[in-house]
Amino acid sequence: MINVTKPFLPPLSELLPYLNQIWDSKILSNNGPLHARLESSLSEFLGVPQVSLFCNATIALITAQQALGIKGQVITTPYSFVATSHALGWMGNEPVFADIDPDSLTLDPAAVEAAITEHTTAIMPLHCYGNTCDVDALQNIADRHNLKIIYDACHSFGVDDEIGSVLRHGDMSVVSLHATKVFNTFEGGMLISSNPEMKSKVDNLKNFGFVDETVVVDAGINGKMSEFSAAVGLLQLNYFEQILEARSIVDKQYRQRIDQIDGISYLEPVRQSRRNFAYFPIFVDSSFPITRDQLYMALREKNIYARRYFYPLISDFEMYKHIPSASAANLPVATITSSKVICLPLYPELKCEEVDQICDIIRDASRGKYLGI
Repeated sequence: MINVTKPFLPPLSELLPYLNQIWDSKILSNNGPLHARLESSLSEFLGVPQVSLFCNATIALITAQQALGIKGQVITTPYSFVATSHALGWMGNEPVFADIDPDSLTLDPAAVEAAITEHTTAIMPLHCYGNTCDVDALQNIADRHNLKIIYDACHSFGVDDEIGSVLRHGDMSVVSLHATKVFNTFEGGMLISSNPEMKSKVDNLKNFGFVDETVVVDAGINGKMSEFSAAVGLLQLNYFEQILEARSIVDKQYRQRIDQIDGISYLEPVRQSRRNFAYFPIFVDSSFPITRDQLYMALREKNIYARRYFYPLISDFEMYKHIPSASAANLPVATITSSKVICLPLYPELKCEEVDQICDIIRDASRGKYLGI
């Protein structure tokens, strides 16, 4: 069985010294020494000012809204994992869906501008598949309308634009460190803020709102990362360049093979000077002999567990489809993209012959082999 992803794990023997430190110190959480070291290491490695580690990215998205005082409507993308909108709901904010750009699959600035009302307080875009949003256009809109921007950068660990890390944009950026991501701490997330004062506020909020032993300033949450996850992260940093190189080889092989198959296209990188090869989405065009869902099932029958990221759209789920902005008429690009996409397996240990096996199935489908499905 070939799954859509498989987490990279460093040698277990290298984790044992960290476990000895944890056992000796008896510090398991609450900003322990490994936690503090990982925050500092990530800030230096990524070239970003302030890193706050979290137990997961959803809690980080929730805390970002609380720290920035966001209340009201938030313009966001329907083309993402559902946690993007769920995090808004947890803070009592209303997602307003805007359409995406067909080239980058990130929020279309023109659609964002058209969606602004007197109740709009913020924008929550997604750097989709690692493709960077049109950050200049979105910042211009935010500045003119006095809006905050929280970037869902869950796909964008290690991604740079021409100036530096894409995580520096907006008021805050949130990254997932989940097991499925290019850099993982088993479970985890991080929030990037712009100055020490905001980091201090975020760190208080992720620890129940405590400022010190006797003072609580707000109804914070328990969002802290454990020392064990921090240890895994410190190890992963040693292997990140190796991970990227292995993923880039898979990406290149896919592109070479898919270029030879009619009716299948793939996403070109947009606004990236350094990629992280987080996903390999293909798009099944109307000229292909079978539908996207039929190709998806043909792969599954061969034990290839690709995924239709992102299908359904967030706006199609029961809890969101009543929102006026959730209509397909308002989201034509997102709707058609969601009906065409399949993310193929991509992880460092994926073998060249396995990539060929996957592409052979797609090639055979292009020649009508699975028309009887």
